[in-house]
Parts: sequence; C-alpha cells; structure tokens
Amino acid sequence: MDLGLEDRVYIVTGATRGLGNATARELLADGAKVIITGRDEKAVDAAAEQLGAGCVGVAADNADPAAADRLITAARDRFGRLDGILISVGGPPPGSAAENTDAQWQTAFDTVFLGAVRLARAAAEVLDADGVIAFVLSASVHEPIDGLTISNGLRPGLAGFAKSLSVELGPRGIRVLGLLPGRISTDRIRELDALAGDADENRARRTASIPLRRYGTPAEFGRTAAFLLSPAASYINGVMLPVDGGARHGF
Repeated sequence: MDLGLEDRVYIVTGATRGLGNATARELLADGAKVIITGRDEKAVDAAAEQLGAGCVGVAADNADPAAADRLITAARDRFGRLDGILISVGGPPPGSAAENTDAQWQTAFDTVFLGAVRLARAAAEVLDADGVIAFVLSASVHEPIDGLTISNGLRPGLAGFAKSLSVELGPRGIRVLGLLPGRISTDRIRELDALAGDADENRARRTASIPLRRYGTPAEFGRTAAFLLSPAASYINGVMLPVDGGARHGF
C-alpha cells in the first residue's frame, strides 16, 4: 500500500534514538523528508548522518520556548513546507510520589507537558488541511505504571490536551492523535526493567502479561507511527492508540 508520504515533510522530536528514531527511519523509507531533533548536537548530527538523505538534524530542547518556531522555520527553509509533527520526548525520571522532588516534577512538566503543548500549538498555526500532530505518550495514559509516578501524572493530561486539540482542529482538516507504547525494546525500557533488580526476571514477568508474549521492536512502533502520520490514515483522528501487543485488556 502506498502511504502517500512521498515528499511530505515532518518534524520528529527526540529522534536521536528509540521510538522517534525508528519513526523517522520509516518515514524516510517511504519517501518523506524529516527534521529530527534532540538536545545533544553531536548525537543529532550523528543520527541525521546515519538516517541519510532527506533527513536534517536540529539540536533543540522541547523545554525551550523558542524551539517550536525554530524547528518549523527549519522545515520550511530546508524543504519548503510542513505536513506534520511527531512529538516524542524521553521519559521523566522514575520514582514514587514520596521520592520524586519538586525539581524533577518541574523539569518533567516543562519538557514532557508544556514543551509538547507549545510544539503542537505552533504546528497548528502553520499546518494546512491534511496536516497531522501526533504525540508519543505511554500506556500510563490508561493505567498507572509502578515506579513511574511523574509519567503517571503528566501523560494522561497530555492525552486530554491532544483529544481537545483534535476537536478544535478537526474542522480545518488537521488530525491530532496519540500513540501509547507498551513494552517496546528501547534503552528506556531496558533501564526500567533493570530498576527491579533482576532485569531478566522482570522482563520475563512483563512478557508473560502480554498476549503476544514478547516485547515489541522499535521498527514495529515506527511503522505504526508512519502509517498514522500518513495520508493513508486520513480518517483516523482523536484516538489514543496502544502499541503494546495487547497488554491493555480494555477496549
């Protein structure tokens, strides 16, 4: 199936590794042009070089109020247009309600929540009909995850913002949606598995709770995200889609 991505232009934040990187790779493979971001300039340059032609790296921190306009300007200057954005950020620090500090909460709010809101608002101002804004959220949108109190607090709120935005922008033909990754084999998930003390034992326990009996791969997530960002998914709007192998048992 032709996803209709040829020469379309997307911004993918947090794309030096993990889920953002996998999504950028799939977009590029189907002919799109991509601006990737990350906070570390050397990592961004290395990732852009690895991803190859059609990819431009821009060092940016989602918490920076100036980042959104800078990224949109980069997309238009380099490729002449913008068709969508995937807003992906690293997970906030783990910890319980008693352990997480005010400083950790504030930093996570600025990066995970407010930074994402700014990026979405800025993109909404310039996108035309058939544009798309997508958020990489978490399974914690539907159910709290042990040891990730900050994520449990911020991700559901961001999903609510995305849903509200989908209603506001729908009449303009702009879609807004969220992806809720479960246990995808990224560096972040490996770090979380290790927090339990025995990473292998924790992974085995988690795997047993997934109907497909395995963790997902970044490429599987990337293909899902590329489809949802593409014109092929033009009537999918306002959804929060689990990408979790069936781990969420609700409808």
